[in-house]
Amino acid sequence: MSVKRVGILTGGGDVPGLNSVIKSVVYRGSEIGCEVIGIRRGWEGLTHVNLEDPASRARYILPLDRGNTRTIDRTGGTFLHTTRTNPAKMRKVPDFLNVTSFPTSQVTKDGKTSTVYDLTSQVLKNLAKLELEFLIAIGGDDTLSYAAKLDHAGFKVLAIPKTMDNDVRNTEYCIGFSTAITRATEAIGRQRTTVGSHERIGIFRIFGRDAGYTALYTAYVTSTRCCLPEYKFDLQKLIELLLNDKKNNPSNYSLVVLSEGAEWQGYQVRETGEADAYGHRKKANVGEDLSDEIKRCSGEETIVSDLTYDLRSGSPDFVDKMVASTFAGMAMGCIERGQHGLMMAICGGCYAAEPIPDPKLGPRKVDIETMYNTERYRPNYENKSGLPIFLTRA
Repeated sequence: MSVKRVGILTGGGDVPGLNSVIKSVVYRGSEIGCEVIGIRRGWEGLTHVNLEDPASRARYILPLDRGNTRTIDRTGGTFLHTTRTNPAKMRKVPDFLNVTSFPTSQVTKDGKTSTVYDLTSQVLKNLAKLELEFLIAIGGDDTLSYAAKLDHAGFKVLAIPKTMDNDVRNTEYCIGFSTAITRATEAIGRQRTTVGSHERIGIFRIFGRDAGYTALYTAYVTSTRCCLPEYKFDLQKLIELLLNDKKNNPSNYSLVVLSEGAEWQGYQVRETGEADAYGHRKKANVGEDLSDEIKRCSGEETIVSDLTYDLRSGSPDFVDKMVASTFAGMAMGCIERGQHGLMMAICGGCYAAEPIPDPKLGPRKVDIETMYNTERYRPNYENKSGLPIFLTRA
């Protein structure tokens, strides 16, 4: 199948490896005579661009070639920039558009009801004006939820999963996950010296709003206890375990890794600030709240460390570079065959093209029964023979 123009965008949070996808798509496109157009700032680039205005076009549309992508894979972040825009739930319509042209719906969050607009018709118009035949959307659950909607609306979309939370359905691996675990492992290794020097309990809060993969796998390779959103733990039991760890440690310290969405029985993580386009508010620091409880119950001093944004910064590791480049090549292969509505994935430890996940199903969760020891608040290290490399099946 001869395809002339393909669009590509990145949405949601940045992770290491995004630029490797972008470069690989561009290079493969040049080999098959396909022009690649970068859509800047995620889905906002297709809702806010005014293609009749040269300044707006320059802000949001960037033709890509070997020249301007040659070195981008050497760094992290996204060359195309990113936002958390959801075209199906826009709180405000860009000034140059007629607000009455778009369907509305009511969204209620925290008891507040607001009107949102669905700009899908404008997205489709812009894709047509740009003469794009396919769009490659790189993102996590939220970004890909709109990718699925757009494909169902009649435009050919391919998806590439990225999130350090590793919680996208239909795949065992998302770009950014390996680098995040590597960085978390390094940070905990460094901070052991401070926690140990002061003989304290070290509490590490890590990203993971709805799924605990990042905390679980960090704990797996650092031999620490962990708490996940999927399982409400017993506070007193955890404190006793940490005090016992500290007592039995020759250096007189102990450690625990917490997902940002982890909760104990009778406690709910507080949320702060305004909700984003996908309805998410920032989670308050559960690590600080746990620290207060430990001090109150035991008198022990703690050190709380926030392992969040630093884990998604900087260059990707080998795994993320390899997976990113492979996913990009697979996506271009799908385009050559005229396939769409698919997400590049790893299933059963093998690369595969799977359907873009149904957004109504929500994020993929840790299987507590097989992956987590609820008595010890540790990863389950047993019965791994025969599992794929990332120890879970999509």
